Amino acid sequence: MDQDAVTAVVDRFGRFARDEAPGRSAVYEAWARRVIADPAVAAALARVPASRRQPPLVFAVLRLLGAPMDDIDAWASWVQSHAEEIAAECGRRSVQTNEPLRCAALLPALSLIDGPIALLEVGASAGLCLYPDRYSYRYRRGSETLPLDPVAGVGRVELACELDGAPELRMPHIVWRAGIDLNPLDVGRAEDRSWLMDLVWPGEEERRERISRAIDIAAGDPPLLVAGDGADALPALAARAPRDATLVVTTPGVLAHVPAPHRAAVIDAARSAGRWITLDAPGLHDGWTRRVESVRGGFSLALDGDVVAEVDPLGAWVAWHPGSTAHRG
Repeated sequence: MDQDAVTAVVDRFGRFARDEAPGRSAVYEAWARRVIADPAVAAALARVPASRRQPPLVFAVLRLLGAPMDDIDAWASWVQSHAEEIAAECGRRSVQTNEPLRCAALLPALSLIDGPIALLEVGASAGLCLYPDRYSYRYRRGSETLPLDPVAGVGRVELACELDGAPELRMPHIVWRAGIDLNPLDVGRAEDRSWLMDLVWPGEEERRERISRAIDIAAGDPPLLVAGDGADALPALAARAPRDATLVVTTPGVLAHVPAPHRAAVIDAARSAGRWITLDAPGLHDGWTRRVESVRGGFSLALDGDVVAEVDPLGAWVAWHPGSTAHRG
């Protein structure tokens, strides 16, 4: 076994145990701590391709394959005896968690665009962020709650978000929805639905319920999903959008997963196709019209490169920037 690979596993899972899992998933924290304390387990996971060793991905694969959840010693033995199967499954998987709550972060930017809207997401996974008009929103600003519901009434998915500032909030009128992903997931298939649910960390029951309900919405009205690279596939898919709608391309959190030399091509393709909404770490790329530094440790939400807010990467809060220069229309 390559000792450098084992060391890399211990380092990566050590960061996860220290910085990411605590307070979010006791199960994943315990698993990660066993990886760094047990050389045999670390060696087993070192067989996973280096590009697929992200702890959330590895742990989701373990759950998919049936790893014991309640006995850490049995879990460690299981990992060692299934090392080859784990490596093979991780090699064909990627982190494709769809978080509908991100729509609460996207909505203030969508509210700046007049409808009807043709919505196209790059890195869509199963397309759960293509339904911002089907979810209900409860923005909490201080002691007040700002409700926003679909035209048909209260949605089956309710998104709660802390709000700082006073953006205009209105439900978008979406007439077409499509997405691009290297490996799009079809929620009509039991295997793909199971994988989406396995990507939810143990202990995140509220998130599990939210995603399950969003899956039901997507299954009842499936979006158009195509397999491909964002920059290459976008022009052809954009050409299929209805001409009487404003095409809006979203890249919510996906650019971090695009190799740095190729990010500019995705941004150029998005901006050439229509309006572009993204949320990314401020220093991730040079697609901003002006750089705005993070104040709260969040992502920048931007419309056509104009940063309009700082947001939680998964949509839990929005801090609106007063005096935004984003163009309404």
